[in-house]
Amino acid sequence: MYTLAHLPRKGALHNPERTAVVFEDKRLTYRDLNERVNRLANGLSSEGFQKGDRVAVLAENTHKYLEIYFAAAKLGMSITPLNFRLADPEITHILNDSESSCLFVADGYEEKGQALRKGLKEIKTYISMDNPTEGFLPYDELLSSASSEEPDVLVHEDELAILFYTGGTTGLPKGVMQSHRNIMTGIMGALIPLAFTKEDATCFVLPLFHVSIWPAFCLLMTGGKVVINRKPDLNRILQLIQKEGCTHINAVPTIYGWIVESCDLTAYDLSSLRIMTYAGSPFPTEVLKKCIHAFGPIFQQAYGMTECIGGTGLKKEDHVLEGDRSRLLASAGKASLMVDVCIMDEEDQTLPPNEIGEVCIRGQCVMMGYWKNPELTRKAIRGGWYHTGDMGYLDEDQYLFLVDRKSDMIVTGGENVYPQETESVLYEHEAVSMAAVVSAPDEKWGERVQAVITLKPDMAVSEQELIDFCKERLAGYKVPKSIEFWESLPTTPVGKILRKDIKKKFWGDQERSIG
Repeated sequence: MYTLAHLPRKGALHNPERTAVVFEDKRLTYRDLNERVNRLANGLSSEGFQKGDRVAVLAENTHKYLEIYFAAAKLGMSITPLNFRLADPEITHILNDSESSCLFVADGYEEKGQALRKGLKEIKTYISMDNPTEGFLPYDELLSSASSEEPDVLVHEDELAILFYTGGTTGLPKGVMQSHRNIMTGIMGALIPLAFTKEDATCFVLPLFHVSIWPAFCLLMTGGKVVINRKPDLNRILQLIQKEGCTHINAVPTIYGWIVESCDLTAYDLSSLRIMTYAGSPFPTEVLKKCIHAFGPIFQQAYGMTECIGGTGLKKEDHVLEGDRSRLLASAGKASLMVDVCIMDEEDQTLPPNEIGEVCIRGQCVMMGYWKNPELTRKAIRGGWYHTGDMGYLDEDQYLFLVDRKSDMIVTGGENVYPQETESVLYEHEAVSMAAVVSAPDEKWGERVQAVITLKPDMAVSEQELIDFCKERLAGYKVPKSIEFWESLPTTPVGKILRKDIKKKFWGDQERSIG
């Protein structure tokens, strides 16, 4: 019965004096981390919390976030990590829907926590992680008054560990139930091919409230070091890689693109890096090539989602810049060690190689289901396969090529257009910094291909020049009918472009968007 609780416990046993976590001026050994986790768990127990209860966290990245994950695991509680960028009504919905009974609030979110109180039904204890706040228990006092002994609670690997809430691309955010088995399976599926050891250190830059927390868990399983950034400041990231000798970083393509475009890489010693992983959104091929030229052939892709911690991976050796194999830069790689992947049609029949259908995943890292939503769970998991909603195909060698989200597909004049294909061409233009393609209403075609882009500093291009550029490289129906230039594009906290927000601008108050 291996659970998240084993990570700090076994770390303290086997690597007590090694550095486990670095955050700003705080450095914790594995012994320190496990002791603090035990104190927090016992402190929560003294406040009346027990197995089956749920805690929620409203915080930016901090070492204390990891402590809460592990303390909850040791008590058999589950944690609901909150996206701090959500609006108050969305956070209120998540806290009430999850039936959380304890809310942790970190530095800068105390006022928000106070404002939320009047709408919360189940929260009985509020804990301030950093600053004194009226009506909130102080985090450090809770730890100082509690025992450092291991809590005597038996937790099974099939019990709920983390209740992640999706970003709410369709209606209100929905809870994704991940058991300890789901998470630990996903960790193993990442850890083995990446060959992490206790000599590795990850520079952690993505939100700890997100499923992208996996590198932190991986490194703590191996006895390595987790260097936490509060938020992704580009030069701060490079400084920490240099200072802490980080061998790994996981980020979204947007962040890597910003780094190569905006930072003077020669000002830092980044020679310790041996692997740079990316996930979360498509990596435009031209931008990926620039990154490989800048950092070397050390990139590896991971494809997964909140509902499945592990899907496919494109290895370093598959990131080839020249020749026939360079086509693999557009691939999401092969199925990871812990899952099976297939492509299915609308009748749930497996499709042969090179036919586009829905990507489906089977394995022990697939979620338990959607929280309090058995109907949606049955719709998503059929015949043992999780239906991702992503469209793609497997080639003859079982490399997965993603086409787009099923819901993002544009139907223009009866032809199907997958935005990612058009976006990839736009990224080939030297003036384009970011690009998003969405559907927009069109009287003649029902909906049209609409592009929105941002330009690189001190560069210019006209709408017609870009349209002509696309015409040379795409079928006519895939070419944007119109292009708008924006100063910035809306993104998620992990840098994924929010197509749904862009799409709203064009569909406005219409009853439905055809796509």
